[in-house]
Amino acid sequence: MKTEPELRKKIKTWVIVFIIGLVLSGVTAFPIETELAWLANHASVFPGFMQNWLTNVYLAVKTTNQNYPYLAYGTDWLAFGHLVIAMAFVGPLKDPVKNIWIIEFGMIACVMVFPLAFIAGPIRGIPVYWRFIDCCFGIFGIIPLYIVYRDIKKLEKMINQNIAPLH
Repeated sequence: MKTEPELRKKIKTWVIVFIIGLVLSGVTAFPIETELAWLANHASVFPGFMQNWLTNVYLAVKTTNQNYPYLAYGTDWLAFGHLVIAMAFVGPLKDPVKNIWIIEFGMIACVMVFPLAFIAGPIRGIPVYWRFIDCCFGIFGIIPLYIVYRDIKKLEKMINQNIAPLH
């Protein structure tokens, strides 16, 4: 069994990993055209069906940015949203037991990726294999959050056991 300081360190480590993931997935939304250009130029490493998709998406973003640059503002807000959500996870770094609700919120958000991908995906013409790739965000997000949630519950129990009764 881990000591309280060891458990706190493990919780902080996993929360930081999650924050870094949110920040990285957010900031990559800003240079989306540049990233897609790179992927389109290196599409040969992907299976044929993905090569066509990546090239098509790049051309759509490039054409849209040339003709309607203000639409890219939507992905700027997407990036901003990731950064703001990442800031919320500072709460569990400071006081994990008190702020466990933020971890629960994150886990719910990870689960919500699936209905969004499989409801909005077909409406927007997103291929099914790409929807599965999008679902990876929910899977890879919920794993560290579940570990943190479980460890916060252990920490809470440990803290409650260390409190002497008032007799």
